[in-house]
Amino acid sequence: MKILLIEDDDETAAYIAGGLKQHGHVTDHAANGRDGLFLASSETYDVLVVDRMLPGLDGVGIVRTLRAAGLRTPVLFLTTLGGIDDRVAGLNAGGDDYLVKPFAFAELLARLNALARRPPLVQVETVLRVADLEMDLIRRTVCRGGTRIELQPREFQLLEYLMRHADQVVTRTMLLEGVWDFHFDPRTNIVETHMSRLSAKLDRGGDADLIQTVRGAGYAMRAPH
Repeated sequence: MKILLIEDDDETAAYIAGGLKQHGHVTDHAANGRDGLFLASSETYDVLVVDRMLPGLDGVGIVRTLRAAGLRTPVLFLTTLGGIDDRVAGLNAGGDDYLVKPFAFAELLARLNALARRPPLVQVETVLRVADLEMDLIRRTVCRGGTRIELQPREFQLLEYLMRHADQVVTRTMLLEGVWDFHFDPRTNIVETHMSRLSAKLDRGGDADLIQTVRGAGYAMRAPH
């Protein structure tokens, strides 16, 4: 197995990594939450072992971010937080298993083996691209031609929906349901207003239009020809 260990206690990390190496496994180690998130989102691992209390970004925040971006690598929380509420919070955030410190290495290894035996899930890409537009779902950033574009949260959701449906016509109803979670027509110009603002930000500087209005149908995001 290739395992990512996100643990800020060096002694614990060395103990786990050494034990896993003896059993033929490869372990990468991150000592803080932000480095752990970067490795988890940029490398391929069989299992993640994540401490709850980490500097920079806590374990729950890491797992929530990964799950929101579509990464389904199995996660084992390894932590001193052993209360029922702590376990529930970890599992609800997207964790697959929960082991409380102090622990027996044999049990840790057995749990990791069990998680690794689960059927692999399809990995969802975490960077979307249309022409020179790039959206990083982990870092929540958008760039066009290498230039950063600042978006409001709803604009980010709207753009993500359009990029996931690139070269398809999306209707106003589809956008209301997919972006705003409205299952009725609010009888406002909320879609048109947000689409206009988003287009202005994307096309700033004279770049070719990426969002096209399809008369009588809706909108389409297409790379310019």
